[in-house]
Amino acid sequence: MAEKKSSAKPKATGGFMAPLQPDAALAAIVGNAPLPRTEVTKKVWDYIREHKLQDPNDKRTIKADAKLKAVLDGKDSVTMFELTKLVNGHLKKG
Repeated sequence: MAEKKSSAKPKATGGFMAPLQPDAALAAIVGNAPLPRTEVTKKVWDYIREHKLQDPNDKRTIKADAKLKAVLDGKDSVTMFELTKLVNGHLKKG
């Protein structure tokens, strides 16, 4: 009998799982090792919660401390929606 080939395609890792290199400003928060975008987002949010940088009256607003201000292009506060765009600007393909 002929050998049966598997029709299952190998799982493709999407762009979210490709390791990206953080620049110096972002590395101060998430570390210098290349990380998938999902892990970068998780570490940024861990940092925000750990340092209590969410506005207590409006949890969608993030207040910047010195390290985060460098990532937020000098802004004192941003919304959580702006945060993702600004963080992505500090990542480059490994």
